[in-house]
Amino acid sequence: AIVPWNYPFHNVLNPTSAALTAGNAIIIKVSEYASWSTRYIGQGLKQCLAAVGAPLDLIQFIYGYADTGAALVSSGVEKLIFVGSPQVGAKVMETASKTLTPVVLELGGKDPFVICDDILPAELERIVQVSLRGVFQSMGQNCAGPERFYVGNKIYDSFCTKVAQVANKLIVGASNLEPAKIDCGAITMGTVSIERLQALVDDAVDKGAKVLCGGSMQTLEKHLSPSSKQQKGSFYPPTILAHVPDTARIAKEEIFGPIMCIFTPFDSDDQVIQRINDCPFALSSCAFAQDPKRARDLANRLDAGMSSVNDLEGTTYLSQSLPFGGLKESGFDRFAGPEGLRGLCALRSVCEDKFPKFLRTAIPSPMQYPSKGMSHIFAQGIVELFYGFGLRSKVHALSNIIKAATA
Repeated sequence: AIVPWNYPFHNVLNPTSAALTAGNAIIIKVSEYASWSTRYIGQGLKQCLAAVGAPLDLIQFIYGYADTGAALVSSGVEKLIFVGSPQVGAKVMETASKTLTPVVLELGGKDPFVICDDILPAELERIVQVSLRGVFQSMGQNCAGPERFYVGNKIYDSFCTKVAQVANKLIVGASNLEPAKIDCGAITMGTVSIERLQALVDDAVDKGAKVLCGGSMQTLEKHLSPSSKQQKGSFYPPTILAHVPDTARIAKEEIFGPIMCIFTPFDSDDQVIQRINDCPFALSSCAFAQDPKRARDLANRLDAGMSSVNDLEGTTYLSQSLPFGGLKESGFDRFAGPEGLRGLCALRSVCEDKFPKFLRTAIPSPMQYPSKGMSHIFAQGIVELFYGFGLRSKVHALSNIIKAATA
C-alpha cells in the first residue's frame, strides 16, 4: 500500500487490517510528511501481532520519495492499494501495468453537498453546523469531504449568512498549545499549500465569487490564537466563498483545504444534478431535503461511489461493512466491506460432484471418441429438447437423441 499524510493512523490501519484479515502480509510506503508517525503506529501493530502469536514481519514499513514508491509497485507485490492524487495515481497505474499488478486507486474528490429549498429553519440550523464541520475539520484535508455546496434559491441567502456568522468566529492555531480554544488547526506543506489555495480563491473571485469570510492571508490575524502568532506559515484562514461560478478552477480542482465553496443557487433538481455531474471527480456525495424521498432521489442520481441522505457524506465510511471508493478520476475498485476483503483474496471457482457415489459426469456413447458419426445429431437433439418451442419440437428432439444413441 502507498498511503498519504492526512490521516497517518487511519491510512495505515485500514489496508493493514484488511490485508491481515484476508490472510496476507503487507508492505506500506507512508508519505514522507508522515513517516515520523510510524515509529508509534508500528510499535502498536507489532504488539498486536505478538499478542496473538503472529509473525512480527507480517507488517513492514518503507520510507522515501517517488522512487521508493515506484520500486514497491514494480517489486512483484500481488496487489497494490494507492491513496493519493489522480496525477500520481496515473503514474502508479502505468508502472503497475508493466507487471500486470492489480491496483486499487482512491484518488480524492470534489464531493457535492446539496441543500434543497424545502428545508425548514430548524433543520437549516442543523445543516449549517454539519456543513461547517465537514469543511473545517482537519482543515479540509480530507479525500471524502464536501467541496462543492449547492443551495436552493429560496434559502440561499439565509444559508450563506448563517455559515459566515459562525466561520468569522473560528479560532485558528496549534491545538497542542491551546486545545480547548482552537477550532481549526494547521495545513500541511505550509507555503506550498497556502500559495495553491490562494490561487484557487483569487481565480474564483476574479470570475465573480464573493468572499464572506477569510479569502486571503491578510485576514488570518483576526482568527489566529495568541500562542500561534509566530507560526503564521502553517495556517490558512477559514474561508467562505459564495456565488462561485461553475467556470472557476475551484469547481474542477480538488481544494484539500479550509474553503467552503458555495456555488451559484439552483432552481430545480434536474438543473443541479446536471451541474454536479459535470465534474471529473466522483468519490462521495450528500443531499439534504425536508422530504427524505426527495433527498434520496437526488443522491441516487449523483455520479459518486458513495452517498449519504440528509447526513454528511463521510458517514458512509463509519460503516466498515460498506465498500469505500469512487468513480471517474476519483479512482476505481474498493477497500473496506466484503468487496474490499474479496479484492485481497485470490478468487477461485471450484466444481465437485455433490453425490459422487450416485451421480458422476460421463460422456454419452454417441459423443465418445472415436466419433461414430452421430455426435452432432445427438448434440442438436439435446439443445432442441431444452430450448425448442412447442411439443412437435420436443418430439423431434427425442427422436434425434434416440436415433443417435442406437446407431
